[in-house]
Amino acid sequence: MQPIRTVKNQYRGINAHLHSFWQAEHKWNRFHNVHVSDLMKRLQVDLYPMGYIAQIEDSLQIRRIGDDINFPKADIIISDLEPANRSKTPLQPRTSMLVIEDLFIDELDTEHPYSAIVIRERETENAEPIAWIELLSPTNKGDRKDARTYYGKRWALLESGIVFVELDYLHETPPTFENIPDYTRGKNGSQPYRILVLDSRLDFRQGPVELEEFGVDTPPLPLNIPLNGTDKVKIDFAAVYQTTFEEARYGYSPDLDYHQLPTHFDRYSLSDQERIVARMLAIIKAEQADVDLETNGRCLRKQCHSKMDCNKSNS
Repeated sequence: MQPIRTVKNQYRGINAHLHSFWQAEHKWNRFHNVHVSDLMKRLQVDLYPMGYIAQIEDSLQIRRIGDDINFPKADIIISDLEPANRSKTPLQPRTSMLVIEDLFIDELDTEHPYSAIVIRERETENAEPIAWIELLSPTNKGDRKDARTYYGKRWALLESGIVFVELDYLHETPPTFENIPDYTRGKNGSQPYRILVLDSRLDFRQGPVELEEFGVDTPPLPLNIPLNGTDKVKIDFAAVYQTTFEEARYGYSPDLDYHQLPTHFDRYSLSDQERIVARMLAIIKAEQADVDLETNGRCLRKQCHSKMDCNKSNS
């Protein structure tokens, strides 16, 4: 049986097949840097005319404890090139069902080992960072050394009043906040993927949080990233993900075959397992009907002139 592979991502959201393989085989680096680059390029298109710039830091990995952590590394930093031209109107508090302190358990009232870290402007930079974006890697999560470094850096950035954006596309490890339902333990209401936007510009404790959780075969909604003053930039994370998938030709990976269940299939919830199987069956049925999977509907049979004709010929 020939494997089914296509340039186009056959999932509407995160590709469950490849993300399972990358996590199981410790190949996350194949995706991480490429996707961060695409996010940066997408942001640049909208930010540069507004007087902002998005930059990728020298290193995309979390520094270890033994390294110099006075300048922690981000995946993407957004800086303001024209701060003097921004409106002087004071920021107004935003209401939100979820605020920053809701994500932490007890930590806000206890001493934190990284609370003294100062986030400074890099010597080669001309502007202070105002937003920090992280695409989580497996080493950033859990109780490992690199994860503790990451949590400390995140804490310090929130205290400094920087907008913090966290993308978590890793379903095999618990969320980085204990108050978010844990998918790995089958908690009620838990989802495998999430994007958080934490806005601590006005108040470290009561700053609003945008939490977008989504499941298998479901794209995330676009989210706004607050900038200086009342400025904000909306980014369609789902669209950028599809761009990364297609332009990197991940769909042709020998590690992907829609005939086969994803690696560690049992680590998905029962409902997500059903979604995966339903998606696989739809792909296989379309492939058997000579439907062009790259366009999601154009039939390749010479006698069929439309998708309706194709459906009739297969009924």
